[in-house]
Amino acid sequence: MAREIPLMVPDIGDAEKIEIVSWNVEQGASVSENQELCELVTDKAAFPLECPENGTLKNILKKAGETVKIGDTLAILEVS
Repeated sequence: MAREIPLMVPDIGDAEKIEIVSWNVEQGASVSENQELCELVTDKAAFPLECPENGTLKNILKKAGETVKIGDTLAILEVS
């Protein structure tokens, strides 16, 4: 049975502004554990959002160029 996992902006410390630079995968794509899904950047550093487990990137909720904050849901991962 499939279940959905929200992929959220991790707590990356003292970041006022976090921007999604780019998505490395498209909505509907199969993804694997530890794969870099998107790149996030703050005024101090850039870091990847890694996939927690194998599945399908069911829905991308935030687009590249959008500003997000810690705890925002970026996408929905569907795993079986």
